[in-house]
Amino acid sequence: MNKIVKEWKELSVLLTSLGIAGIGDFIYLVAINIIVFQMTGSAAAVAGLWIIGPVVSIFTKFWTGSFIDYRSKKKVIIATYLLRAALIALIPFASNIFVIYAILVFLSVAKSFFGPSSITYTAMLVPQSKRKRFNSIRSVTSSGAFIIGPAIGGTLILLSSIQMTLWINALFFVMAALLLVRLPEKEDIKRELIPSMNMAQIWSDFTIVSRFISKNKYIAFIYLGFILVMIFSFAMDAQEVVFTQRVVGLSEVDYSLLISITGIGSVSSGVLLSVFSSKFSLRLMIVVGVLMTAVGYVVYAFSWSFLTITIGFLIIGFFNSFMNAGISTFYQNNIPVPIMGRVTSIFQLIQSGVQVSFIMGIGILADVISLRTTIVALAIIMLLAAFTFSYFVLKPQKNLYYREEKEEPDKEVLV
Repeated sequence: MNKIVKEWKELSVLLTSLGIAGIGDFIYLVAINIIVFQMTGSAAAVAGLWIIGPVVSIFTKFWTGSFIDYRSKKKVIIATYLLRAALIALIPFASNIFVIYAILVFLSVAKSFFGPSSITYTAMLVPQSKRKRFNSIRSVTSSGAFIIGPAIGGTLILLSSIQMTLWINALFFVMAALLLVRLPEKEDIKRELIPSMNMAQIWSDFTIVSRFISKNKYIAFIYLGFILVMIFSFAMDAQEVVFTQRVVGLSEVDYSLLISITGIGSVSSGVLLSVFSSKFSLRLMIVVGVLMTAVGYVVYAFSWSFLTITIGFLIIGFFNSFMNAGISTFYQNNIPVPIMGRVTSIFQLIQSGVQVSFIMGIGILADVISLRTTIVALAIIMLLAAFTFSYFVLKPQKNLYYREEKEEPDKEVLV
């Protein structure tokens, strides 16, 4: 009993740290959009904020995994928190848009390190039998941050100023770092064994990841298949504001309400999963989550009123938690911790590259043909891809990959 209490105490601290950082991300998002628009008056300049992250990711993911896997993941996460705090605190002092964009580039670099580090440290700290419930609760904190973050950001801006909001925002990341300090160090890193960061080492690590993927094709196929299915949702999300207001005819207030409804749906399903996670198999969470999220986008694509689009958003929000908790648990259970940082970086590199090119392509296509036709086509293709993806998840001969106890498929671990 004491061991269980201690384990969940540590997991609660990790969840709180990640949750606070998530809220900080959304406060920053609100503030930075406003400050860039005030400085430039340009919608294009604001849109540029959304492309910086994926572009920076493409140029950093080649080597971030090599850096992370040979160093303390806990210390890397703390360092990224503190760096983000410092950079956000500097934004009010930026004299022009170019300085802000430079700061945003460094913020994106920090997040490139944070992603693989947090995934790996979570896999190290959370026992396999508890990962499904942990990821379900994690989806609640993520969805909660999605709702609470913008609300806090808007309130702080109204009560004080954008500058003060950003400084308070920086404190959120400091708090997240201080919480993480309390958690155990799960690695024994010997400094003398850390290899030099050079092209030869990066290429060697890339080769290790390639060998792992070639020997574990099903794991790579499922995760990359999931990324491919979700690329369609990213493309539709990029056109969401334009579609809801110009095609469906909703107001900005209606759109804000829709975002809140989506978040509430996601929080509700996350709470349901966290309480009843033992009742849902990992396969069921992934398949139902992916299929119903795709159905939600189809409803959204064919919407003609606030009511119909609300139904679509509710479906998307509710089943998004099933999907994310399921695929996160599958990933943590099947990727060996010693190379998880490198594998995650390569997968995220692929995701960023496809995401940037796909979103740009869809934006151009929407100018050539009607936006309604584009969104409908994307939603239908996403649904067909979701059915195909689900077929491979449900294959009976792959049961071993979906076990939730400490019984793993034959994976070659290459350090």
